[in-house]
Amino acid sequence: MPVHLLDYGVGNLHSLTKALERSGLTVNTVPAKEGPQDADGIVLPGVGAFEPAAKELAPAREAVLDAIDDGTPFLGVCLGMQLLAEGSKEGTGEGLGLIPGNVERLSHERIPHIGWNTLEGPHEGPLASLDQRHVYYVHSYVVPDHADVTAYTTYGDAFPAIVQRDNVIATQFHPEKSSTAGRIVIDTFAQRVEERT
Repeated sequence: MPVHLLDYGVGNLHSLTKALERSGLTVNTVPAKEGPQDADGIVLPGVGAFEPAAKELAPAREAVLDAIDDGTPFLGVCLGMQLLAEGSKEGTGEGLGLIPGNVERLSHERIPHIGWNTLEGPHEGPLASLDQRHVYYVHSYVVPDHADVTAYTTYGDAFPAIVQRDNVIATQFHPEKSSTAGRIVIDTFAQRVEERT
């Protein structure tokens, strides 16, 4: 079974698809509202605003949560990480609720935050080699801090950059645009998919 890339109708999914394929994954792009259907892995991509994305994802919300609960490897990218929260101050709509609280606007006076910045962590686990590497960001909102955050980036204040919980990896940065560091994230996800199949 392939990895399902959930498409909520905005952004160019081409670069993320190519990055996943470079790590040996077979990728099927499916409408977000249809959700994953017996996929080996789920990828929630990262372009657009919270409210319309949450609306597109809403019909498949329980299916996505059931797949995650069943152990299906999950990768969330940028907005895909924010959709793990309960909601967002960017607009209305219900997230997946795996992160407590609401997505908040960056505190920095200059937003969106666009460009390369340094990761602080993780300090252990399969992504520990990312500590102090540079990764690429395009965003104005971030998830609240909580127990599953394993890395931060400072832009004004420190904000959550990586969330890890069991079979879930989510990054505020774009791994498909982050060179070697991004490849480590996608390779880690691909290894989890391979171990699952």
